Amino acid sequence: MIQIAIEAALKAGKILKDHLGQIEEINHKGEIDLVTNVDRLSERSIVETIKAHYPHHQILAEEGGNNSETTSEYKWLIDPLDGTTNYIHGLPYFCVSIALEKEGELILGVVYDPVREELFTAEKGQGAFLNQKRITVSKVEKLEKSLLVTGFPPSIWQDQGKSFEHFKNFTVRCQGVRRLGSAAIDLCYVAAGRLDAFWERGLKPWDMGAGAVLVREAGGCVTDFQGRNFDVYQAEILASNGRIHKAMQEVLQLAEER
Repeated sequence: MIQIAIEAALKAGKILKDHLGQIEEINHKGEIDLVTNVDRLSERSIVETIKAHYPHHQILAEEGGNNSETTSEYKWLIDPLDGTTNYIHGLPYFCVSIALEKEGELILGVVYDPVREELFTAEKGQGAFLNQKRITVSKVEKLEKSLLVTGFPPSIWQDQGKSFEHFKNFTVRCQGVRRLGSAAIDLCYVAAGRLDAFWERGLKPWDMGAGAVLVREAGGCVTDFQGRNFDVYQAEILASNGRIHKAMQEVLQLAEER
């Protein structure tokens, strides 16, 4: 199944790269949540590739290419273009993200960055890889020596400032906080040890699924803000190298308790 996910991701990544700077249509799904014709082209390609091999599997895809009629134990979580706003502006930080659940458990994740030609892959119990080379999370043990990454949800205008509070609280307690615009790549960078932790609220299953598998398989820790078991349908994620996880939880609680 991972080979099919890789095939689908590579095909979709080529679509994204070929159409970069040639967007024909931009629509709003919300105040600041955007979708383009390229999102839809990419999603159609991924769904067609998967369905050609697994016609009865469930599909949950960002732009509506869904199939909920089947009762298969397998469900694919698909983000055909994670980082749409970056893509629209020509900022080369976006990717394709594909995850697979079996009976509600995440078992596979593939993320492809077509600009850097970086293919991140992971299967449950098999480790995490970047272009077929094993990757692991960082060894940073103290929050003050960490480099963090986050994102703001499309509902940022309605979140009563908590996202900004979290950003501020971490900024004064670590070496730096980045906001790069693609949750899937952010999670991959945690898995690869390029970043030490990621947190965000307001995400969808297709934003987090593949990256969560990668972080876990790279030796990291993935929970909600309170340290409870991660649920891809609960729109909240804290992913770290494990060593600074408790410290991250403590800082997150500063804004939650206000």
